[in-house]
Amino acid sequence: MFRSHYQLEFTGGSPPRPGEISRAHHGVLFLDEFPEFARSALEALREPLETGTITIARAAQRAEFPARFQLVAAMNPCPCGYLGSSARPCRCTPEQVSRYQGKLSGPLLDRIDLHIEVPPVSAQLLLEAPAGESTDSIRERVVAARERAMQRQGHANQSLHGAAIDRHAALDDTARAFMFNAAAKLGWSARSTHRALKVARTIADLAGSEAVQVGHLAEAVQYRRALRGAA
Repeated sequence: MFRSHYQLEFTGGSPPRPGEISRAHHGVLFLDEFPEFARSALEALREPLETGTITIARAAQRAEFPARFQLVAAMNPCPCGYLGSSARPCRCTPEQVSRYQGKLSGPLLDRIDLHIEVPPVSAQLLLEAPAGESTDSIRERVVAARERAMQRQGHANQSLHGAAIDRHAALDDTARAFMFNAAAKLGWSARSTHRALKVARTIADLAGSEAVQVGHLAEAVQYRRALRGAA
């Protein structure tokens, strides 16, 4: 499900009916121009991203709908889109950049596992780049990694919680020290740290590793980059 006109209908009518995030249950919800959605709609994503359900109370009625979806969101680094670009100068003021990026709260960003900055691709690279790995090949590796997780713990890594994360990550002293230092230096919350551990566990499964090693943690840390601020 793709949305880019900045409105999200979580439920509608009375009694409440399933909205878009419930219709995306067991699927993908793609939100383009992420900060342009209403702040209230963005903050309402926090509950389903954490619990896989959304609860709506209307007068004397209360309804709970399933909402376990994969959220994919895209945004520009600033209103004009050229912050950090070497091709064109950014024309936004620091206040405009801060206000734009500030629409995404820390608690919401905490619940998004991967934060990836995608640089512009030149026309030459776009036209001359060799073919990448095939989708079939990638799918085989993903299926094998998921099967490792299912055999180990009975469910996907995304569903790990609390002590189960530590148990199945199986960090040795070196890896544990690395993760502690990274989380402290980056000022991560407990939620961010646990989500990075789950990503690292998945990276280890893709590599066929029984334990999460420092290299897997380092890659997971790189996938939680902070937004680029104005100079």
